[in-house]
Amino acid sequence: MKLARFKRAGRISYGIVEGQSVEEISSTPFLPYERTGEVYALEDVRLLSPCMPSKVAAVALNYSDHVKEMGKQVPVHPVFFFKPSTAVVGPLDTVIAPPGCERLDYEGELSVVIGSVARSVDPARAKDVILGYTCGIDATARDFQAEDLQWGRAKGFDTSAPLGPWIETELDPVDLALTTRVNGSVKQKGRTSSMVFSAPVLVAFVSRYVTLLPGDVIMTGTPAGIGPMGDGDRCTVEIEGIGVLEVGVRGPAEA
Repeated sequence: MKLARFKRAGRISYGIVEGQSVEEISSTPFLPYERTGEVYALEDVRLLSPCMPSKVAAVALNYSDHVKEMGKQVPVHPVFFFKPSTAVVGPLDTVIAPPGCERLDYEGELSVVIGSVARSVDPARAKDVILGYTCGIDATARDFQAEDLQWGRAKGFDTSAPLGPWIETELDPVDLALTTRVNGSVKQKGRTSSMVFSAPVLVAFVSRYVTLLPGDVIMTGTPAGIGPMGDGDRCTVEIEGIGVLEVGVRGPAEA
């Protein structure tokens, strides 16, 4: 099932996507809901980020080929950082480079959407608290990342966490193709089977330290092939079984 968040006639709703249409539901997908029977063509609505998380936990160095290209060692346990809720944007929105940024990079990522409160979840039960999966982009000010001890400025700036186009609830994330393109040119091509730590392991690990709330997101890391994107570019992330997330890119905002 594909669960979307959309705007129509000035009103924001959630719905179930089937083919080229979306049927509105009576509540959010994080609460009991019913189908309303109100169906709209996708072309007549604006898709938004499929959830509005209280926080995004983003995992670093979780693909062996990316670890190698960064000149790092494979971590012994998951390493994660945070993006604030204000970093989240949706399909066809624009990633805006932060003031002073000289290199803005794409990082295409499978992203986990939490469906219920999760605290110290046992790895065997992690799937029980996952609502589904969506596409994500960990937009990164690479020059800031190199300069700063902490990554808040480099990875937490406004618009740095595009998510979408919807949440796929019926998906096995073990071995999915992930492809990132800039202006139609393939830049990243990997499979989730190359992740060092699986999605359930990441949910269990993060929830040991941080309570995850319904709608929170874990970005599971990126494969090799990271690189820059510039003003006017279009960046897409396609994940097998989910769909395509596309965003625009704008040069640095005024200081």
